[in-house]
Amino acid sequence: MDLFLFDKNYYDKGLHSVAGIDEAGRGPLAGPVVAAAAILPKDISIPYLNDSKKLTEKKRNELFEIIKEKALAYAVSIVGNNKIDEVNILQATFIAMKNSVLSLKIIPDLCLVDGNHKIPSLELNQEAVVDGDAKSAAIAAASILAKVTRDKIMRDYAEKFPHYGFDKHKGYGTKIHMEALKKYGACEIHRQSFAPVRQSSKFRVQMSCFGKAETYK
Repeated sequence: MDLFLFDKNYYDKGLHSVAGIDEAGRGPLAGPVVAAAAILPKDISIPYLNDSKKLTEKKRNELFEIIKEKALAYAVSIVGNNKIDEVNILQATFIAMKNSVLSLKIIPDLCLVDGNHKIPSLELNQEAVVDGDAKSAAIAAASILAKVTRDKIMRDYAEKFPHYGFDKHKGYGTKIHMEALKKYGACEIHRQSFAPVRQSSKFRVQMSCFGKAETYK
């Protein structure tokens, strides 16, 4: 599917600005969820623009800069792990999405939201688009903005918490990450409301009762 033709269909109906909204980081056990909104010029064409998950890191980084340069408006919003634990990951995602839309310098005529949910309490025209990051150019652009931003955050956290390998897995529950959780317990950016993190904490408490726990520094 031509992502730009998908968006053009809306402009052909008389709309002047269509925003794509997407997130990165719903699934990881650590770090924030990041959402982005992007409004592209209606006649633009950006080679290789696609769902961020289908691109190499190098290509994502290249497109990240192009999108920021070419977009009529874009915004990125970050919601940290403490808020995720407080309200749950779905509501935290909605908060990040809403904040990114409200931070745009242009009020969009329509918001195309990746997934099967519209953003609650956002009083703008919305349409939920399942697999939207592979269908809409604006959503694909937002997915790249969100993904590249979050990856950088996790690389920075990797320097602060080197035991966990956040630069490699970005907080997802990989084998390396799970082994580190069992050995060191959770750190301050882990999502305590996520079951694998809770279970690792219980494991660590049990081990400490036998004098076998190691202190994370």
